[in-house]
Amino acid sequence: MTAKPTMISVLRNRDFLFLETNAFFSTLAAEILTVSVAWMIYDISRNPYDLALVGLVQFLPVPLLVMLTGTFADRYSRRRIITICMGVEFVAVLGITLVAVSGSSKVWPILAFLAVLGAGRAFLSPASHALAPTVVKREEIGAAISCSTAVWQFCSIAGPAIGGLLYGISPLFAYGTALVMIAIALLATLFIRPVPQRTIEESSVLESLMGGFRYMKAEKIVLGATTLDLFAVLLGTTVVLLPIYARDILVAGPWELGVLRAAIGVGALIMALYLGIYPVRRRAGHIMFGAVFVFGCGTIVFGLSHSLILSVVALAIMGASDMVSVYIREVLLQLWTPDHLRGRVNAVNSVLVNASNELGAARAGSVAGLIGPIPAALLGGVCTLIITLLWMFWFPKLRRADDLSGVETDRDLS
Repeated sequence: MTAKPTMISVLRNRDFLFLETNAFFSTLAAEILTVSVAWMIYDISRNPYDLALVGLVQFLPVPLLVMLTGTFADRYSRRRIITICMGVEFVAVLGITLVAVSGSSKVWPILAFLAVLGAGRAFLSPASHALAPTVVKREEIGAAISCSTAVWQFCSIAGPAIGGLLYGISPLFAYGTALVMIAIALLATLFIRPVPQRTIEESSVLESLMGGFRYMKAEKIVLGATTLDLFAVLLGTTVVLLPIYARDILVAGPWELGVLRAAIGVGALIMALYLGIYPVRRRAGHIMFGAVFVFGCGTIVFGLSHSLILSVVALAIMGASDMVSVYIREVLLQLWTPDHLRGRVNAVNSVLVNASNELGAARAGSVAGLIGPIPAALLGGVCTLIITLLWMFWFPKLRRADDLSGVETDRDLS
């Protein structure tokens, strides 16, 4: 009897190991850079709006270039795109490092290099997500995705702490470490063996550019999975409210705020590791809807909580349930999408994920300003439950999705 693929077994795949090595070091470098740049810019200008621009200039290239990034990932070598993007990242971070060394009191050069960095990542994301399913066997895709999400979660937890520590020692030390990590990520990409890539000639440039949007609109499982996660995060996210809860509701300090922020990531990381060993195999649709429902309930419990321990537990459950939803969505996305469309579909998905995080934070903050943090959190949880029930009714095909490993992947639905 053949052993079921796990996160550990899939790492024995040479090419996937190098791809994850790239993801680990590049993501860790990005987290270190985020903390370091935010501190440096605020130290220069003391203007909170400049901090808002840090996220904005890195996010905007994703939606602005979505048609090009996905098309490039489907037309050209994804391995080569990743390599070029890592080179662009190295140059951008080197530029930021030189600005830091020069002692400049201007913010715009840093923002300009961050925009270049954002453009590089806009091309990197769909290429790397589309490459991953082609370097592993079809039955290993679920284990590969759980491994990738575990790596990302670990970096999102450890990266800011490492970045703060390194920047405290020396800004140059922090930027130098990020440069070394990007160089390692670039080197790892070069060791990935070229993978045959299926391409289909479209009848027009417009058809090629719109392929990802057209496919997602036509394929109800992909559309339902991506939009369910989009609206759950858009309406249910509470991360932006954590400082308010820590200070005014839980009557706590910065350390407790750090614990609250970490609880979400820790819950997600534990669940990602669990899914890496015991991946979802049957009743995927039911489990996905159940996970989003639990996320909504966790949001309500957090909103009502006046206890630090209960709040931490609620946030950890929210992180774990969100990871289940993300895992199933990613597996369905990769299995149901033909290879010649994976780049474009992943590009659209990247826009939706980034938009839901950015707009969700804005939604939570603005609603909290209007009606208060507790009603804002409760409203987000209730809306998430309503969205879950509506999507179960509107997307019955997604609800009935069963065996992840049994999905046909070679259908031409373009």
